[in-house]
Amino acid sequence: MTKYIFITGGVISSLGKGIASASIAKILESRSLKVTLMKLDPYINVDPGTMNPYQHGEVYVTEDGAETDLDLGHYERFTKASMTKFNNATTGQVYNTVISRERRGDYLGKTIQVIPHITDEIKSRIKKVAQVSQAEIVLIEVGGTVGDIESLPFLEAARQFKLDAGEKNVLYIHLTLIPYIKVADEIKTKPTQHSVQTLRQIGIQPDILICRTEKQLSDEVKEKISLFCNVRKETVIESPDVESIYQVPLVFKGQILDEIILSHFGLISKPSNLKDWEKNVVERLFSPKQTVQVAVVGKYIGLQDAYKSIYEAITHAGISNQVKVEVKKIDSEDIEKYGPEKLLKGIGAVLVPGGFGGRGIEGKIKAIEFARKNKIPFLGLCLGMQCAVAEFARGACGLKDANSTEFKSKTKNPVISLLVEQKDVLELGGTMRLGAYPCRIKANTLAAKIYKQKFISERHRHRYEFNNKFRKKLESKGMVFSGIYQKRNLVEIVELKGHPYFIAVQFHPEFKSKPDAAHPLFSGLIRAAAEKK
Repeated sequence: MTKYIFITGGVISSLGKGIASASIAKILESRSLKVTLMKLDPYINVDPGTMNPYQHGEVYVTEDGAETDLDLGHYERFTKASMTKFNNATTGQVYNTVISRERRGDYLGKTIQVIPHITDEIKSRIKKVAQVSQAEIVLIEVGGTVGDIESLPFLEAARQFKLDAGEKNVLYIHLTLIPYIKVADEIKTKPTQHSVQTLRQIGIQPDILICRTEKQLSDEVKEKISLFCNVRKETVIESPDVESIYQVPLVFKGQILDEIILSHFGLISKPSNLKDWEKNVVERLFSPKQTVQVAVVGKYIGLQDAYKSIYEAITHAGISNQVKVEVKKIDSEDIEKYGPEKLLKGIGAVLVPGGFGGRGIEGKIKAIEFARKNKIPFLGLCLGMQCAVAEFARGACGLKDANSTEFKSKTKNPVISLLVEQKDVLELGGTMRLGAYPCRIKANTLAAKIYKQKFISERHRHRYEFNNKFRKKLESKGMVFSGIYQKRNLVEIVELKGHPYFIAVQFHPEFKSKPDAAHPLFSGLIRAAAEKK
């Protein structure tokens, strides 16, 4: 019988339910248990694909092409679990499915209600994840904060799940905040008491409390939380602020959280083994041999979560090279205002990420020109690759108005153009080139040296592509087209001759990087920056 763990959040948002969920999954997986995770998102959008990064943060793309919440990135980075379209469910998806059934007449004239029709659909999606993954334990993160009206159907489904699956097969974990009042030099448990009270009014009694705290919780405080929240003292777990999110599994393991969970389920497994994680991830992270500075020149720099997987992939590359990486976040519009010389002088490497729309594009192109001419290690991702092509066409090939038709539809030199199958697309949601596609690597290239294999598979999310009409022109000036999707002859990777590390890709390699297995493109960038320094 599959076991289910529901993780809810209280008091305030952004407490780190995704990190907590992934960390719990990690320590359970370290005991040779097969786990998977699921995110229930309360927004009415079908998926985050059409949402502005400033509204939602990064859109994480799975192998099967689902546009999902960024927490699925944490799930894949911390565990061996592979996320699919089934691992993220939104209010929009749930209601869309139920309403579609009603229109077909599937409910035989019944009145459609939140209970049981909406909650039944939510529960069926959770069971589908268990069925597809064949996992022994499924962790379900409920988005939002307890008390939000949007989350109520998901919480009601979570309440009902214990009735369906059995008391010993369901466990509830509540992540909460224990604020520290500096003036009074006191930590306060009242917000947690109220949060648990709200959860109990819904019908869910948490089995475990994970308490985010700045200060260590005394036995007296834990006893108070235990008494007022109706949980055992040993199930009050501290989650202090740490330097790296990759320490969190070790923090939880140190409080035998895995033992508490397995005891509830009556499961017996192998002892936990996090030695490799501690040695190859945490210890290497905190014992760098040198420091390099990487400039991330983007359009959404103001929000940390907009480039979440990229920042994590850079950290992974630092771990693999035992280098401390300092990320300098630069708004591409500032490059337009002040010039690349002022903002990029002395930088170790330049990374230009993806994005949509014309704002800040010329700043990205100027940053790439600076990296190309000054032999600074460079990595371009998706839109970053398209900007690299436009910059080279202008600066090296004399095509002064070279551009993407996304930004200038009437350009005489459309080096980047709309995918053929996109020309008749009217609906924007879920219609891009999405998910994993194969790519053949050209021999004796930088890409071949980095990947060390002839064929790779990477995840995509874009509507525009390199225009093959300009291929010979750019090749004659030193651009190498080192990665091709052979089925449709699409350019996936470009690089430059005579440059220490200049490579740009149409896909998103950041989605496949892990702290104990850095993506080779990122690892190569940091290594090149360290060698240059």
